[in-house]
Amino acid sequence: MNASLLSGVTVLDLASVGPAARTSRWLADYGARVVKVGPPPKQSGVQIVPPFYAYSGHRGMERVLLDLKQESGRDAFLRLAAQADVVIESFRPGVVDRLGIGDADVRAVNPGIVYCSTTGYGQAGPRSQWAGHDLNYLAAGGYLDCSGRAADGGPALPGATVADAAGGGMQAVIAILAALVHRAATGEGATLDVAVADGVIALMSLYIDEYFATGEVPGPGHNILTGRYACYDVYACADDRWVAVAAIEPQFFANLCRALGCEEWIGHQTDDASQDAVRAAFRAAFAGRTRDEWVAELGPADTCVSEVASVPELVGAAQFRERHVFTHATAPGTGDFEQVGWVLAGMERDQPGPAVRAATVTDTDALLGEVGYSAAEIAALREKGVAA
Repeated sequence: MNASLLSGVTVLDLASVGPAARTSRWLADYGARVVKVGPPPKQSGVQIVPPFYAYSGHRGMERVLLDLKQESGRDAFLRLAAQADVVIESFRPGVVDRLGIGDADVRAVNPGIVYCSTTGYGQAGPRSQWAGHDLNYLAAGGYLDCSGRAADGGPALPGATVADAAGGGMQAVIAILAALVHRAATGEGATLDVAVADGVIALMSLYIDEYFATGEVPGPGHNILTGRYACYDVYACADDRWVAVAAIEPQFFANLCRALGCEEWIGHQTDDASQDAVRAAFRAAFAGRTRDEWVAELGPADTCVSEVASVPELVGAAQFRERHVFTHATAPGTGDFEQVGWVLAGMERDQPGPAVRAATVTDTDALLGEVGYSAAEIAALREKGVAA
């Protein structure tokens, strides 16, 4: 089954949220055995516990709780790491080394480990210790400055956590998979420094490379992909809902103009002096019918037109339903609900719906037993608050 593409790969994930948690989510969906490593519950202090539905409810994952600040907790982690293939962590640079579970510590017990550190700005550089979130990395990496503008003239907030997901999580997945391929060929492990801001730079490379090569400064309205021309824009329809138009190729633009009754603009697709007029003509045409009427006509007509769908609309769309993008799950106290399924290419989509376990349920006894701890030793760790 495709769901087993990473069968036999064991991942220890020290992260609870953010890019690293997305990384382990996708690795698990490709069939890896993912063990979430967290701290035992404490009387005081804030423990980050995502909502039950976040990260697909950690479906298919196992959980062990260890106090890594205690020597016996660190030793337990290293014994688990000795039999793992991948370790993922997202602490600030230097923290894992102080805990005694850093790359060198793990490599001492497992030379072939793929050790992946995910941070906002990387393990080195003047910002390595800076705190941040998705918006900061999109801002620092140029994404926001090249995006559309809000009503006050400032960059519009993005509608998805692009930096965390693509700049961080997917970057880490790609790097880990490449490292595993390298290890299969050479036996060598790898140390991966995943910086989310660097990942945003990779996403922005078309614009950055253009600047290097030509000196042109990219930004909103700079080129066809950032709103310079009417053929790549969004338009309101009669029901105050919107369509997206991305008719880049001349033949698609011509098809669109004919369908909208705007044939006179076919030869002016990239004529800067005509763009206001073309937009006005398109706005007037789209305002004459509802969004769904336009999409039904233009979607299959080689015009590169689609609806601007809300989340409630897209989860009911036949396109995604027929491709089994969503699955049913159950959770204690919640019952049956839907979630995004095994959606990426190569994953087996038709799997039984998962059961989301309560955050208090762990696999600590079984996992520690696998690496040689006796029942008495595990009980002692629990008694001391080292494990839970």
